[in-house]
Amino acid sequence: MHVIESSVNLIGAGHVGRVLGRLLAAQGGFRIQQVLTRSADSAQQAVAFIGAGSVVTGYEQLQPAAVHVLAVGDDQIVPACEALAQAVPLQGSIVFHCSGALASDRLQAARDAGALVASVHPIRSFADPAAVAAQFSGTFCGIEGDEGALAVLAPALQAIGAQPVPINAAAKTVYHAAAVFASNYLVTVLDAALRAYQSAGIPEPVARQLAQPLASESMANVFRLGAPAALSGPIARGDMATVARQQQAVTAWDEATGALYRSLVGPTTDLAQRKHQNSPIST
Repeated sequence: MHVIESSVNLIGAGHVGRVLGRLLAAQGGFRIQQVLTRSADSAQQAVAFIGAGSVVTGYEQLQPAAVHVLAVGDDQIVPACEALAQAVPLQGSIVFHCSGALASDRLQAARDAGALVASVHPIRSFADPAAVAAQFSGTFCGIEGDEGALAVLAPALQAIGAQPVPINAAAKTVYHAAAVFASNYLVTVLDAALRAYQSAGIPEPVARQLAQPLASESMANVFRLGAPAALSGPIARGDMATVARQQQAVTAWDEATGALYRSLVGPTTDLAQRKHQNSPIST
């Protein structure tokens, strides 16, 4: 079987797939060969965005390629991989998916067919694909998989401006949860703060103004100094009497928010202990 070394087939071409396709074609040294999506219209739109490739409407139309990108939803990774393995000779090729939550072991059908497999997860919001493609430089990508696949993909990612970060495949779900903590749950905690301010009679727009410097300075300190050094407040001072009063008052105001407060006391106490362990001993 003869495979053009730089050829790429793109299966699934939502926002992530389109951005990777455009960048790999323009800067990564690859040639987008074929694009397969759920409909010919969406595939044509992807080809127009990428500026390369031809539309196919079924797996049976796919040709052999050096790289196959599965830019599909998490629930479609396994069936898409199985369909690909049945339709195309994969010996010696690379197959990777773009999920942040699932590891490359979901591509076992491709591995069984002789492919090297990996996962590449760009850590970005892809709400505006054109903007992301234009400003992709510096984007971190969590990568894991077969060594031979990563030996090809890591330099390609660097060529399009990404920063590949190797991750432990066994901890892929925890890795993805880290993004949830850093983004989604952070919003939930800030919502609790805004609602608490409002319970004290402060209008919501003013509450946001009050919370913003506290939140912004805390985040800046975490990223500048690390979490233990950034921690302040009653638990960091060891003022557990104040913590107990706050927990009681918050629970009386809103039971669910009180439970959230209570759930954070233990981890924050552990963080405070690390803070004091790392602090210089005063004499």
